[in-house]
Amino acid sequence: MNPGRTAVISAGRRTPIGTAGGALVDVPVVDLAAPLIRVLAAESPGSRIDEVILGNCLGPGGNIARSAGLAAGLDASVPAVTVDRQCGSGLEAVAQAAALIGSGRASIVLAGGAESASTAPWRYWPPTVDDPEPRRYMRAPFAPRGFPDPSMGEAADRVAAHLGISRARQDEWAQRSHRLAHAAVLSGAFVREILPMAELDHDQRPRPGLSTMRLARLPRAFTADGTATAGNSCGISDGAAVLTVTSGGAGLAVRGIATVGGDPGLPGVAAGQAIHRVLDATGLASRDLEAIEITEAFASVALATIDLAGLDPERVCTDGGAIGYGHPWGASGAVLLVRLLHRMERDDQTVGVAACAIGGGQGIAMLVERVG
Repeated sequence: MNPGRTAVISAGRRTPIGTAGGALVDVPVVDLAAPLIRVLAAESPGSRIDEVILGNCLGPGGNIARSAGLAAGLDASVPAVTVDRQCGSGLEAVAQAAALIGSGRASIVLAGGAESASTAPWRYWPPTVDDPEPRRYMRAPFAPRGFPDPSMGEAADRVAAHLGISRARQDEWAQRSHRLAHAAVLSGAFVREILPMAELDHDQRPRPGLSTMRLARLPRAFTADGTATAGNSCGISDGAAVLTVTSGGAGLAVRGIATVGGDPGLPGVAAGQAIHRVLDATGLASRDLEAIEITEAFASVALATIDLAGLDPERVCTDGGAIGYGHPWGASGAVLLVRLLHRMERDDQTVGVAACAIGGGQGIAMLVERVG
């Protein structure tokens, strides 16, 4: 193995994204990922898979990547690891795969993410002297005591207020996401990237005919004076995405990866900062980006990323985003890369970027170039 090689994303598939409690309600997280691993491994006949890396946030633990690899029929000698960078976990998994390829430690890695909000186990804080009853919690802290630790909805409202992003602008972006996602479903734009599962062959969430007028009538969802609503926020979702990362050939060459840390109270600004950093590292400008996929956890976060990174909104999530088709937390970063892989080939685009804002004030971005 030769160090310093270029990592190339050569293939990628994803499940349809199901609304939590919907069509994928009975599919455990391992069973979301395993069929994708099986299909991608079959597309590399005779080639040894060197590693499986999956992102996950709220699963049952026990190394989901290892279980999924074995369930997919990979040889027991193939190692696997599960990573957690919250909403950036799927992108982080591919970043780690690229590092393995570049260092010469691996030639083929299957990497991505999986999340089943429907089957995620309930968790409880144990009893204490002051609080003798166990208390269920919905998420672990994003930051320790003494630091701001807003929920993601509260943080989205903070970002909107901090940057002056209006409710009307958020609703317009949400309407765009649903409209484009629904149009993509009707046109068959997602067919090549989706592996049907549990009799579902399309994303569940896109809503046709959703107007800004209807969105404007929805109440605030998170804070008394906020602007985020159920309509301009993503849905809680089930889904998985896996990509083949190799040491050459045709596909998306990984040209740069950047992670940043920032204010835990304003996590929604970090994706824009990560894009700036990866552009600086590669000597490119935002105008050079032909294809841009960012996790639309909230419209305010998507718009903050566009504003802070100086992006052309017409190049962002052109087939809709997470507001339109859903946000399976640990998988979403990998979903962005599956989208870029198929979108850039279809539209004959050369340079693209995927980016996620992450709870706790982090951001991650990956810049890719279509080669071969």
